[in-house]
Amino acid sequence: MTGNGTGDTEALREEIRRTRVELGETMEALAAKADVKARLRSSAEQAKDRMREQTAQTVARVRGQVAQSVGASGSRTSLVGSDLRGGPVPWVAVAAGAVATVIVLLIVQGRRR
Repeated sequence: MTGNGTGDTEALREEIRRTRVELGETMEALAAKADVKARLRSSAEQAKDRMREQTAQTVARVRGQVAQSVGASGSRTSLVGSDLRGGPVPWVAVAAGAVATVIVLLIVQGRRR
């Protein structure tokens, strides 16, 4: 110990400063844990980010699979495309045939009377 006691006083002041800093950090950590709204917002943001990443990965995977299937069945897809374009035409032809049949039947029945 020194004769005037200044060494002990400075050491105690430094100890008090460190304790205050540690106490401040502990209080900030406790306040962050007690802030439920902020924790929920943070959790929601993390969930959104995860969903965006998963969506991007899924879209990329599906696009890759579509590209593979298109490449593997190039001629088949052109036939499917023409079938899709020609799909409504047979129904129109059937409907026109049905209308024509009804008209012919009406004309035939009208002549019988």
